Amino acid sequence: MGKMFRPILFSSVLISLFFMSSAQSCNKYVFASNKVFSTCIDLPYLNSFLHWTYNPSSGTAQIAFRHAGITSSRWVAWAINPESKGMVGSQALVAFQKSDGSMSVYTSPVASYQTRLQEGDLSFPVSDLSATHSNNEIVIFATLKLPNNSGTVNQVWQDGPVSNDTPGIHDTSGPSLQSTATLNLLSGRSMAAGGMDSKIRKKNIHGILNGISWGIMMPLGVLIARYVKVFESADPAWFYLHATCQTSAYIIGVAGWATGLQLGKDSPGIQYSAHRTIGILLFCLATLQVFALLLRPKKDHKYRLYWNIYHHSVGYTVIILAIINIFKGFNILSPNKKWEKAYIGTIVVLAVIAALLEVYTWIIVVRKKKSSGAEKLPQDFDAGSRNGVNGYGARTQHGV
Repeated sequence: MGKMFRPILFSSVLISLFFMSSAQSCNKYVFASNKVFSTCIDLPYLNSFLHWTYNPSSGTAQIAFRHAGITSSRWVAWAINPESKGMVGSQALVAFQKSDGSMSVYTSPVASYQTRLQEGDLSFPVSDLSATHSNNEIVIFATLKLPNNSGTVNQVWQDGPVSNDTPGIHDTSGPSLQSTATLNLLSGRSMAAGGMDSKIRKKNIHGILNGISWGIMMPLGVLIARYVKVFESADPAWFYLHATCQTSAYIIGVAGWATGLQLGKDSPGIQYSAHRTIGILLFCLATLQVFALLLRPKKDHKYRLYWNIYHHSVGYTVIILAIINIFKGFNILSPNKKWEKAYIGTIVVLAVIAALLEVYTWIIVVRKKKSSGAEKLPQDFDAGSRNGVNGYGARTQHGV
């Protein structure tokens, strides 16, 4: 049995490491110039990132726009559109590496879709403009005096080819058409054009993964272990159903847990301490449960009783903590009430099923005890009868 679950266990650990390491975050980046910015976001398209420090009183923002995975034969640009969403009307910062190895960085107002990103003044002041190119990454630095002292801006970012030190037309499909968003400089929230806030999307994924795994599959696996095994014909099928359900829940839960850790890293200054602590505790306890499968004693082993006590105690603790944490997640995410009601309905249904099965299994257990007692009764009765007859016959009969 241990050999069967080792591949699943190792897969679970690898998935955990993958989710924790593969999602790159702007928070981990260190600028070569030792510049530090108060906030950053991972832009959803074109492998780009934006760092900034916003001063609401003066309406200025120090920004650093990074485009990773870019070659020296391409230009990059980041822009604010004071009038509308989209390319036309945007006020751009443009940078590329020239053929002599030096950096060209300048401002360019975009008046039409046929623009060649000619140099020109923007509709708002720009200072401290510079750019670097190293390790296939271009970074543009600037200080902006935001139009109308607005903390919310329409941003556009883009890349394209460079020919003879002149920017060419960028791609007109896929991510190049989707690289626009509304950015709140105070909260750090970015709403992609025509789409959902990237952080909200990640939170939804985190909530769905954890709700399904910890909140539904784990309790279902417990029901299988507690009630299906009562039926003799279901042995050992109930165990494999239970182990498969719980291991699948663990794998999905690890993905949701890792997504939550990443959300925490992407949201500096925002702390949900209780939710985070319970989540980490759940992961640790569930991991112990998975490893415990490899140490499960045989039924007749002298330590099996203690293993059962440990396994059941940790399992029920995980279920209780998971349900508590899911409701804490609902309070944090504040989704449409129908989702919370749907989960409550699911838990109620599982609870009703558990109550009915509890009654049914007790009926089965009582019947089995009566049946086993009835099988022993005839022997005892016969022996007693014989003793009674012999005893009666052995007595001395006294006449009146």
